[in-house]
Amino acid sequence: MGIVALGYLGLGVKDLDRWRKFATTDVLGFEEMGTAPDGTLYLRMDEYHHRFAVRPSGEDDVIYVGWEVANAQDIDVMANRLRTAGVNVTEGTPEECANRKVVRLIKFQDPAGSPLEIFHGALQLWEQPFKPSRSISGFKTKTADGQPMGLGHMILFQKDLKAAIPFYRDLLGLKISDYIDLDGPMPGLGVATFFHVNPRHHSIALIQVPAPKHLQHFMVELNNLDDIGQTYYKVQEIGVPLSLTLGRHTNDHMLSFYMQSPSGFDIEYGWGGRLIDDSKWVVQQHVAAATWGHQVPKRAPVQQPVQAG
Repeated sequence: MGIVALGYLGLGVKDLDRWRKFATTDVLGFEEMGTAPDGTLYLRMDEYHHRFAVRPSGEDDVIYVGWEVANAQDIDVMANRLRTAGVNVTEGTPEECANRKVVRLIKFQDPAGSPLEIFHGALQLWEQPFKPSRSISGFKTKTADGQPMGLGHMILFQKDLKAAIPFYRDLLGLKISDYIDLDGPMPGLGVATFFHVNPRHHSIALIQVPAPKHLQHFMVELNNLDDIGQTYYKVQEIGVPLSLTLGRHTNDHMLSFYMQSPSGFDIEYGWGGRLIDDSKWVVQQHVAAATWGHQVPKRAPVQQPVQAG
């Protein structure tokens, strides 16, 4: 079957206390699920024990990306395919599996050095319903008929798209959704390539930028449009920097806004994303990222003090 969803993200951060408030009651609304012996803070958004693991290790970047498969046989198939292609694959230790709350995982890197994992057997807590830490409707991690869609999506920086695209397409088995030529609205970003693994329009997109870190942004999708509007004004009231204003994307039709996380990378808070039916989908290209909105916020000019006399 191969990869079915973007299952979890591990984030290494400098300021864990700030992240704890930001990710729960202040902004995102995740449920706090305690900490691991290494200090990792677990954050929940559905029936999974956690989707985000925030470790006080200081990178302010993604430290692992967990791709979910259905069973151990699928892990073996993926591991053999990667090793045959010359990718260094290591088995997750019992301690790492316990830390991620999974039965088994393997570890490797993409061509840019982004740390990836493939896992199966994530801990589920159906007996303990998800409770948002503030008044939101919850997050969309599956379709109406229960098909997995994962935690959302992310954009990773790549040094060489010519190496990265076949890695994700041919070795990991992700399917290309479409492309956006970002050079017009955002010179220097080139063409972004979007991939899906389930009905969510994309679980990952790649852009070729010589950035010092891996993660450009991650997106979580809410169940209710009002959650987006209320949060959009809440972050402005409490002083969280906006990166892009409210808008709707051309390719996945997501209505969203972007804010700056405590680690500096962006977070997209969205609603209404487009779904893909592979039996009908045709790969497309776009030359604009948004049908409307998604503008860089205008900053108020600094007021100069009035000189007396």
